[in-house]
Amino acid sequence: MTPPRSKPYDIILLGATGYTGRFCAGHITSSLPTDLKWAVAGRSHERLSALVEELKAINPDRAQPAIETTTLSLDSVKALAHKTCLVLNTVGPYYRYSSPVVQACAETGTHYLDVTGETPWVYEMIQKHHDTAKANGAIIIPEIGLESSPSDLLTWLLVTLIRDRLSVGTKEVVASVHEIKSQPSGGTLATATSILGHYSLSEFAKSSAPWALSPIPGPKSPHVVPFVTRLLGVRKVQHLGTLTTSMGAGPNVATVQRTWGLLGGSKGYGSKFQYHEYMRVKNSLAGVIIHGAIGFFFMAIIIPPVRWLIQMAAHNFYAPGQGASREETAKESFELRAIAEADQDIPKPRKAMAKFRHDGGIYHLTGIFLAEAAMVILRDDALAKKLGGGLLTPATLGQSFIDRLRNAGVTIECRLMPEE
Repeated sequence: MTPPRSKPYDIILLGATGYTGRFCAGHITSSLPTDLKWAVAGRSHERLSALVEELKAINPDRAQPAIETTTLSLDSVKALAHKTCLVLNTVGPYYRYSSPVVQACAETGTHYLDVTGETPWVYEMIQKHHDTAKANGAIIIPEIGLESSPSDLLTWLLVTLIRDRLSVGTKEVVASVHEIKSQPSGGTLATATSILGHYSLSEFAKSSAPWALSPIPGPKSPHVVPFVTRLLGVRKVQHLGTLTTSMGAGPNVATVQRTWGLLGGSKGYGSKFQYHEYMRVKNSLAGVIIHGAIGFFFMAIIIPPVRWLIQMAAHNFYAPGQGASREETAKESFELRAIAEADQDIPKPRKAMAKFRHDGGIYHLTGIFLAEAAMVILRDDALAKKLGGGLLTPATLGQSFIDRLRNAGVTIECRLMPEE
């Protein structure tokens, strides 16, 4: 592992000219310390040069990033990794393009962050590279974006609050997408409609099984999701409202479960801990319809001809690398709420509630996640460092990450609720 001080860069942003990459580059330029040594990387020197010119308009007084051209072959990205302390990777679909990048960072001891939501790929990377990354001191955190930072951070906050204030573990955290106003980018659509052509159904089932990403066996809790919820997709939770199936819940559940295992399992989050995630709806009928529609979509997309038609339609909406304009994304918003129940053997256990909210572009938020997480790893005393590296989760960046997100304009709240 090359000593960090001898490397030319603190950060290399790979895929900088893509849709998410541009937002991340903009946030680095406008908001990160000016003594940061960084570079933008990709295949086209011409496109990277044009991006650097755009960044000058954001902050003319700042030294602009260097340019590094690279392919995505293992040798090429390994040479890139040797030049930097940390790689920010926005090149997706990750299962198609980014496995060599993770391997290169694990083998060279280079820290790595990405914004995938591809659970089968994350499972594959854990199996292949966790031990190597840990041996070389590389902190590798996939899913640092909308999947799965809000869910993982709110859960960590709630569990920590209950442990600190009540000296007990947490029995259950229920999270709900309270509000989301956003359009998917071309890259997101391409991934969602193509990943089933890469992984088999058995591979999906294996990676999506309960606690599949946890490094230790999950808790054997007697708590189960209500039968009506499993059948119709509807669940009513006090303080959260009427909830139904959330299409994006899978990666978040898997990430939270991995955090449970990384942070001590029963000794940390609790021996009966469970995490469930939904989305808020106006009423039960809407919840049943949405639940059925999501189920029908996943059954249909398994069929290759149907999947091909959906891919063509998605490509016509936005091609990979494209998305809504900055003016359009300024009207976007995202809010996640979560409520936790303490593991207390009393009729009405204490509860805690948390909220994560961002007003503005969702992909801009993704860029913020990447850049601010990088600063935690580079300059703060994060829990991830004490774990020694490996394939970790957003919550292992802890309070420093939350503080930096708040300073970047994100609302994150957590409080213990009054006794009932």
